Amino acid sequence: MADVKRSGLEKTMLATKRVLFFSEAYKYFEGDRSKMKESLGGKGAGLAEMTASGVNVPPGLTILTSCCREYQSNSKMPSGLMEEIYQGIKTIESTVNKNLGDVDSPLLLSVRSGAKFSMPGMMDTVLNLGLNDQTVESLAKLANNDRFALDSYRRFIQMYGNVVLEISKDKFEALLQARKKAVGATSDLQLKTADLKPLVNEFKVLVKQQTGSDFPQDVHEQLQGAIEAVFKSWNNNRAVYYRNLNKIDHNLGTAVNIQAMVFGNLDDQSATGVCFTRNPSSGEKIIYGEYLVNAQGEDVVAGVRTPKKIIEMENEMPAVYKELVTTIERLEKYYKDTQDIEFTIERGRLFLLQTRTGKRTAAAAVKIAVDMANEGTIDKHEAIRRVEPIQLNQLLLPSFDLTEKTKAIKEGKLLATGLNASPGAAIGKIVFDPNESELLASKNEKVILVRVETCPDDIHGIVPAKGVVTSRGGMTSHAAVVARGMGKPCVAGCEALKIDLEKEELVVGSQTLHKGDLISIDGSTGEIFKGAIGTHEPKLSAEFKTILQWADDIKRLGVMANADTPADAKTAREFGAQGIGLCRTEHMFMAQDRLPVMQEMIMANTTEERKIALQKLLPMQCEDFKAIFRVMNGLPVTIRLLDPPLHEFLPKIETIIEELATMRAKGVTGKQLAEKELLYKKVNELKEANPMMGLRGCRLGLINPEINKMQVEAIFEAAVVVKKEGIDVKPEIMIPLVGHVNELAAARAQLEQVARQIMSQSKVDIEYKFGTMIEVPRACLTADEIAQYAEFFSFGTNDLTQMTFGFSRDDAEGRILQRYLDGVDVNGTKTKILIANPFETLDRAGVGKLMKMAVEYGLQTRPDLKIGICGEHGGDPLSIQFADQIGLDYVSCSPFRIPLARLAAAQAQLEMQESDK
Repeated sequence: MADVKRSGLEKTMLATKRVLFFSEAYKYFEGDRSKMKESLGGKGAGLAEMTASGVNVPPGLTILTSCCREYQSNSKMPSGLMEEIYQGIKTIESTVNKNLGDVDSPLLLSVRSGAKFSMPGMMDTVLNLGLNDQTVESLAKLANNDRFALDSYRRFIQMYGNVVLEISKDKFEALLQARKKAVGATSDLQLKTADLKPLVNEFKVLVKQQTGSDFPQDVHEQLQGAIEAVFKSWNNNRAVYYRNLNKIDHNLGTAVNIQAMVFGNLDDQSATGVCFTRNPSSGEKIIYGEYLVNAQGEDVVAGVRTPKKIIEMENEMPAVYKELVTTIERLEKYYKDTQDIEFTIERGRLFLLQTRTGKRTAAAAVKIAVDMANEGTIDKHEAIRRVEPIQLNQLLLPSFDLTEKTKAIKEGKLLATGLNASPGAAIGKIVFDPNESELLASKNEKVILVRVETCPDDIHGIVPAKGVVTSRGGMTSHAAVVARGMGKPCVAGCEALKIDLEKEELVVGSQTLHKGDLISIDGSTGEIFKGAIGTHEPKLSAEFKTILQWADDIKRLGVMANADTPADAKTAREFGAQGIGLCRTEHMFMAQDRLPVMQEMIMANTTEERKIALQKLLPMQCEDFKAIFRVMNGLPVTIRLLDPPLHEFLPKIETIIEELATMRAKGVTGKQLAEKELLYKKVNELKEANPMMGLRGCRLGLINPEINKMQVEAIFEAAVVVKKEGIDVKPEIMIPLVGHVNELAAARAQLEQVARQIMSQSKVDIEYKFGTMIEVPRACLTADEIAQYAEFFSFGTNDLTQMTFGFSRDDAEGRILQRYLDGVDVNGTKTKILIANPFETLDRAGVGKLMKMAVEYGLQTRPDLKIGICGEHGGDPLSIQFADQIGLDYVSCSPFRIPLARLAAAQAQLEMQESDK
């Protein structure tokens, strides 16, 4: 790249510009990629950089994102903007020696969106802009190809009609399919000039019927309409849905890229395609992509035709293929990341229309990051930054058992094989409608969305589906790209499937499947099976282990596990947990062989009766702790004493009332009825108006101390046995729901006496700690007092969030939060109350402030205080980042989130180091 330093005078002269040419943008921003993406969007920044590097890019200009923001604020085009654009168009016209709307040498334009962050297919594009009844004839003469001109015109009417005039694309598609059927054509390419002429007229009639006006012939009207449509598309339903899904700021706005058209549908020496510099599914270092001869770019992305693999171009167009490979290798080397490139070949000449960072699966992301670090393209720190922590969850999902698959094939259950567009295994019921996919998934039903092809409007049905199947489209079709980005299995372009969306059935060979039938899809092989196939646990790649080892070398935070059973503990250790940060003892009482004993303890009328029942539970608890201590083998195990209210271990009162009524109606008497009536009486006694804030946690232990004493006895008896076996044991006793220092002081005095007695009697010393779960706002405010009796704090952020907001989580998530996140009506305007669910991503301004106070106050009293987080937030990357910032010692999360937390902790530390520079 050339030197891009500019004088202060030049900067001042250009400061008010809202439109920049591709050829000047790189210099304007002095090569600062971050600033370019902010103002030009990712696509515009890529076009500017490619142009500056000498890559063959059709000339064009970018309307800055600030214009979109102004348009959204005022609901009209910014004053004077169109004049600036028309002035810019004149420069493009002189560059290509063509003029917009000129009947002798017409310039055709593409108008595309391009936000800071890639949002594939979520916003709108218009191609072939500038065609009308006169210029289409000029284009035919210039190209010496009537069919090409008419095909371009019918595409333009269809795209403009849908995007700008808001006519359903299905109405145009129905006319196209009817015309093909009438002339016996199976593909668009088989339509001849004589077929396209009436089709263009039918499209124009449709526009008149739907809008009441003729299709616009004024090219300036066309251009303004297309630009406004792109601005509007920033807030279409699918774009908003995608931004919510990916936590992208709604205020960024989109740039608009206006570019001189080049044509891949001109003749058989023309083509269009998409390619990646590395395989986006596996990460393998090979060129990966597809192309179509005599086609336009939307044909590849939309999946209207099933394209050829890019490797076939080496034989079909060897010179162009060689140039393409050389160019994209140069781009990857420059960007230092896998590139997703759109290209067009016009009569044997290669043009690049876009380059952007390629979306990839989790497996590919890990492999590419590690490979590029090993190649010396990036360093280990950058490799760690390149992998989204949440992606790692994809790698821990099961795949189909090979034996089960082989058996299914032998039994004739293999329905068909399509393209292996996005890896992974999925089992679910067939649904054909994206709306139904969303509805059934909300009821916890597993579904596979089956479509002829997907489009951006289907996003709400793709997200909740377990997998996606299409009968048309290739490896770079919309379905494939979106599924890969989400880590969702996808089989695309399975032409053997004959899908009838109206009848909601698919026919393959002699078999017919209907909505609701169960299928299994393997996105790694492209296979589709009838029925469900057994799965097995995943095998983790060498690159997966490598990147986590690199993360461990960088992170400061410890990563522990929430684990209640030996099996959970074993899984956690295999994933790299450094201990157990939360063992919930109440889960141990829910097993079928223990629940009756627990209920016997609750039903006891006296302390002595309760102690008898507790003595039955003691050996059960003791065996649990022995098994966990053995698995953890010297790592700390934080055990939370009984936390929930006792009524949670008994049947619901509504169920008992119903059973009593039935028994009385049937004339049941005697002991059986008396026991049921006694159960009703006890449940009614334990009933509370607000159980979350009632008799639970340390309150229950202080009022009924024999319960927690039994638990501590079981913990230390188990610890003594395991230590005698030669295994180090480090129990940490967590007393929950402390709000006042006196609660913790009293509870610790009661329980530590039990621990000391057992150690004294056994003559075995156990290294232990007593601490508390910080989940009450008052505990945060008085953490300096509480730290006198606590050797560790563990933030229970679920309850802390509930009590800070005054939400009941179950009620709030069902009735309030989604409305707050979507927006409520404020004087006719939809206004968001919250930008994120505080139970998923930590509320830094409120809950986070309380946590910071607790950390500061606690450390003042006890400098060696161990502090962590054990709520669900312990597995959320943004919350992990906050934990690192406020100086916590560890996070604790579910076993399958351990890899995510290790990587997120490393990324948090890298960000801290960067901000300290």
